[in-house]
Amino acid sequence: MVAILNRSLEFPPAESANRDGLVAVGGDLSFERLLLGYRSGIFPWPIFDDDLMTWFSPDPRAILELDELRVSRSLRKSRRRLQVTVDRDFEGVIDGCAAAAPDRPSTWITRDLRRAYLELHARGFAHSIETWQDGVLVGGLYGVGVQGLFAGESMFSRVSDASKVALMELVRRLSLGGYVLLDIQQATPHMLRMGAREIPRKAYLQRLEEAMHHHGRFPRDPSLDDEIR
Repeated sequence: MVAILNRSLEFPPAESANRDGLVAVGGDLSFERLLLGYRSGIFPWPIFDDDLMTWFSPDPRAILELDELRVSRSLRKSRRRLQVTVDRDFEGVIDGCAAAAPDRPSTWITRDLRRAYLELHARGFAHSIETWQDGVLVGGLYGVGVQGLFAGESMFSRVSDASKVALMELVRRLSLGGYVLLDIQQATPHMLRMGAREIPRKAYLQRLEEAMHHHGRFPRDPSLDDEIR
């Protein structure tokens, strides 16, 4: 049975999810609840109703091992064409992820979610990678870092390879910062081609427990960023 959350700051076990991965409904999007969710292997995904928060822990779970990212020759060329920064325009990235696109006519990033992740960013837990072309934001991604976990939330691209280049930079930064688990939640054909894999939820929760004993630090050194023309 799916749990109904109240004001108490708690979640049922991730293993209690139903066959669709749904763990609970309700609750708020407070800073404390969001962090507890990520630490518990649970993330918000309001796919049924904008006014009803739903929390998921799918089985299997998709991850990307930091040493298994597949980088093609053409992607390396794109990296030289695009400029990359970190946490330069978090708001622009989340709005880019929320915008309608030909392959995504609607978005799950509600106003409340947007507000919640902006607070996480302000408190140093959510980060963005931006890709630029001639001074224009053309792609990027954002996610949440907790201890040794980085949970990738969404990405967008307005020119070829812009989101892939952001992913390349994310993996580099996570490796430099001592992260040990990159959670991408659910596999897509795009991410599987980039090297992602699916693992059982039980295995994911074991990896998550290990990650909670690490202390990742997201590198924000401006010297690592490209110059924006």
